[in-house]
Amino acid sequence: MSVFSIVFPLIFIVLLGYGAAKTQFLEQIHIAGLSKFTFYISVPAFLFLNMAQADLAHSFNSATLWAFYVPVISIFLLGAVLDRYLFKKQHHRASSHAVYALGCSYSNTVLVGLPIIIAAMGNAMIGSVFMIITFHSALLFALTFLLSAKGQEQAFSWRQFAKTMLLNPVVMSITSGLIINILGITLFNDLAIGIELLAQPAIACALFVLGSNLAFYRIGEDWQQALLASVIKIVLLPAFVFAFGHFVIALPQDQLTIVVLLSAAPLGVNAYLVANQIGQHQATLASTVVLSTLLCVISFSVWLSILLPN
Repeated sequence: MSVFSIVFPLIFIVLLGYGAAKTQFLEQIHIAGLSKFTFYISVPAFLFLNMAQADLAHSFNSATLWAFYVPVISIFLLGAVLDRYLFKKQHHRASSHAVYALGCSYSNTVLVGLPIIIAAMGNAMIGSVFMIITFHSALLFALTFLLSAKGQEQAFSWRQFAKTMLLNPVVMSITSGLIINILGITLFNDLAIGIELLAQPAIACALFVLGSNLAFYRIGEDWQQALLASVIKIVLLPAFVFAFGHFVIALPQDQLTIVVLLSAAPLGVNAYLVANQIGQHQATLASTVVLSTLLCVISFSVWLSILLPN
């Protein structure tokens, strides 16, 4: 498939969602309902079913995890340093540095990365993708909250954090599917068909919801900070992943393609929710969500042309 054939259908659905929200054909309450169906029913059904049926023997590769997470953590630390020393107008709080670091390193793996990989490589590599995204939010959110708690009276609660992560629908669905797969349990045929029907609209709904939510975000006055975070997120991070995975770890081409495309995904909306919870860089991360999502079209096109065979 050509790069255009891979990217255009996904962009089309995102733009359709944006147009539906911007013209108020769908009001915010409608989008909220669609989002709830997407993230609590359809996407978990998709993740569970594919994880339950994945070829685990060819899915888990510790080298792939290293190739993805070493650059991600490095960029996270870089973002914290930049916020500490570059933005003089900001209050030098650990919580501010932590949130900006998250904005430079957290990828929208489920809504954007996964659809791109499926469009480019098919469903054969889904198991490897799930092994990466299972730890993605847990690791980066834990780092963010730990750094934010530095110097504050209220300590970071591992118990509450673990509970939140374990109850996350993405983590729950992948973990449940993994258990079913390991135990060799075969789903009742009619049940499997029902879950498959719920899973079918997952990718389209996720992209549509992504586009519709973009209509409610704005690029604020601190766009320079957001632009820097966006460039780090969708240019520097995937370049680091590519260099580390190719020259240091020597990943097979298919695994290298997966980690680079996942890292090239734009900033996920959940990072903005964390910024709201901590109370730092809310406007910056909202702007970064918009800018990185718009610019990732260029980034994905470049990486697809480099990574996929002609």
